[in-house]
Amino acid sequence: MSNHWIVSILLFILILGVIVISHEFGHFAMARRSGIRVNEFDVGFGPTLLSKKFGDTDFCLKLLPFGGACVFEGMDELEEDERKELSPDAFPNAPVGARIATVLAGPAANFIIGYIFALIIVAFCGTDLPVIQKVIDDSAAQEAGLTAGDTIVQIDGNRIHLYREVSLHSMMNYGEPLTITYERDGARNTVTLTPKFDEADNRYYIGIQGAGEAHACNAIEVFQYGFYEIEYWVRATISSLAGIFKGHFSRDDVAGPVGVVQVVNDTYTEAQPYGPMVVIMSLLNLATLLTVNLGIINLLPLPALDGGRLVFLLIEAVRGKPIPPDKEGMVHLAGFMALMLLMVLVMFNDISRLFR
Repeated sequence: MSNHWIVSILLFILILGVIVISHEFGHFAMARRSGIRVNEFDVGFGPTLLSKKFGDTDFCLKLLPFGGACVFEGMDELEEDERKELSPDAFPNAPVGARIATVLAGPAANFIIGYIFALIIVAFCGTDLPVIQKVIDDSAAQEAGLTAGDTIVQIDGNRIHLYREVSLHSMMNYGEPLTITYERDGARNTVTLTPKFDEADNRYYIGIQGAGEAHACNAIEVFQYGFYEIEYWVRATISSLAGIFKGHFSRDDVAGPVGVVQVVNDTYTEAQPYGPMVVIMSLLNLATLLTVNLGIINLLPLPALDGGRLVFLLIEAVRGKPIPPDKEGMVHLAGFMALMLLMVLVMFNDISRLFR
């Protein structure tokens, strides 16, 4: 194994560790604030490597660095009579609002740490304004009258702040017409164009090139464009998930831990010749994507994820009483088994790609 791969694996573990710890700390902090006892704070899965008790909580480092968990007092009790015997600081005995807040705090922490990453990136690197640099001849953009120097401000009613948002709309387009509002010499104009299909690349293009206009942000703009960075990654993640469900992506477009290590390795290898600062900023950009991705995926209403638990809590809030614990437990167990199976299949796909 080359030194690059060893460094990449260590960087992957570091990045994932920061993201997972942030997520679980969100759950932990809100639980303690709500008076819920946390029995275990786990980083990773599998056998315990290290364990240290602080207060009522065992902080554990596990063998497999692919996730984590906060184990709340009484969270896994399945029988109704067992619930009645739980201590007052058990998860099921907390008000439903406190439990909802505790479940939401994990994904919220991912967005917060992502925003911190984005602030650092924008402060050091600036941002990319959505200014057209070049229009391709005979393209949909040229036929619609767009020219170099135009600033795109809206696409299909969505406000555009970054050039990458323009690229995202183009990448996720499958031949549908786009309504684009642009600004030229202080005046705004709106056109509708249909991206053209490129057989060589097997995708549709608007017909503009470049990376936008580089802009160094002042102190106030850092906070503004830091938010736009997070907004962009949220849109990118949601668009990608929608593309998966619509069948626009193949299994090779989905990556698990091994695939992410490959991405970390590619990012590190490409950035290394330009110096340590470029490496750090490139990895922070990747970490921003990953933490936003984790936050959104955890909010999906699927069993064993935070979103799945949130669904049961919202039902409880509406009907005034909880779903029978044994039934909820069976749903989460089935969901967890399905999730583990999916992880195995994705990892198998990641590994098989390495040998193609």
